[in-house]
Amino acid sequence: MTTAQDSSWDSGTRLRVLLIEDDDGDALLVEEMLADTAVAFSLERVETLAAALAEPLTADCVVLDLQLPDAMGLGGLTRLGQYAPGVAIVVLTGQHDQATGVAAVAAGAQDYLVKDQVDGPLLVKALRFARERKRAEQVEQQFLQQQLLARENARLERGLLPVPLLRDPHLDLASRYRPGRNGSLLGGDFYDAVELADGSVHMMIGDVCGHGPDEAALGVALRIAWRSLVMAGLPMADVLSMVERVLVHERIEPLFATVCMVVVAPDRRSLRLSLAGHLPPLLLTPGDGHLLSGARLGVPLGVVEGTKWEALEVPLDPGWSLLLYTDGVFEGRVGAGSERLGHERMADIVLAIRRETGLGGTDLLDELIARAERLNSGPLDDDVALALLNHDPRRTADER
Repeated sequence: MTTAQDSSWDSGTRLRVLLIEDDDGDALLVEEMLADTAVAFSLERVETLAAALAEPLTADCVVLDLQLPDAMGLGGLTRLGQYAPGVAIVVLTGQHDQATGVAAVAAGAQDYLVKDQVDGPLLVKALRFARERKRAEQVEQQFLQQQLLARENARLERGLLPVPLLRDPHLDLASRYRPGRNGSLLGGDFYDAVELADGSVHMMIGDVCGHGPDEAALGVALRIAWRSLVMAGLPMADVLSMVERVLVHERIEPLFATVCMVVVAPDRRSLRLSLAGHLPPLLLTPGDGHLLSGARLGVPLGVVEGTKWEALEVPLDPGWSLLLYTDGVFEGRVGAGSERLGHERMADIVLAIRRETGLGGTDLLDELIARAERLNSGPLDDDVALALLNHDPRRTADER
């Protein structure tokens, strides 16, 4: 390895160069050209492509001869690019055929040089430009990948979080979805609400286990299946059974989903609740509130084939609100230890917010998330989905 100590450019950053060249004379020529420049560099040489691929590449640039004992022509360039896609490659060829150089750039090289037409300054310039072009390519690729991921997440999110189909002017649905700590990766949280012609309101929230595009896509499929089955008029128990069949058919791996499903009577004085592995919702009244019973909690969808879920009848007083939620909001930590918030303390926080601030709707949901994040000392790890159905017998259609 040869090193020059002058660091007159790039704030003293040393240019690390790997030379893959089997000819001793040509290797000495490259070394002398670099040494004659006022650039800090380190030069390492190997004689075969196999030797270069034997260990991880740490060089900023690779100078590659196209005529090696184990790699002739552009094949070596292709193999090197596949092995170290982040390294800038400058091809050094003895051929005066310009088409060869153009083909090398098309195959992934950042530049090409002809051996008897290059000197030190030209070599250094080519290496520096190659390194910066490679960095620019990587930044552009990362940006494009982020754009594609953002667009894909937006499409999935629209499928997970639809516009509710509610006509009753006395009802209002407030909702919030917040991705977990890694906001670029959606989970499988989903919800929906549909009012049928008979005036009954069907509402649900669910959570596919895991995170990623497969889980999010499965969540979209389950939500769409649920809405279609509800609008087709299937009974509550049959809807859950059919949604489970969709899950089993569509899942790529053994995933399961928890679901909370509610049917509010047309007179708004009662509801029926079914829980498939999901914790019960929080019922809020004008002066108080409590978690509904989980006594009839059933297994999640996709765990035991042929499961039936029993419904629980719950009376309602005028002016009620019903909060459905996924576990991301209450699985955050409390302080620096391992203690979790839990759904019961989450319910206490909601009641405290109402007493202290009088907030409702989306403001209440935003404050709940904010307090959970403060207790967690930062963003929550899991996705959070909240759906708050409010009944106000005094509201008119113009006030919606």
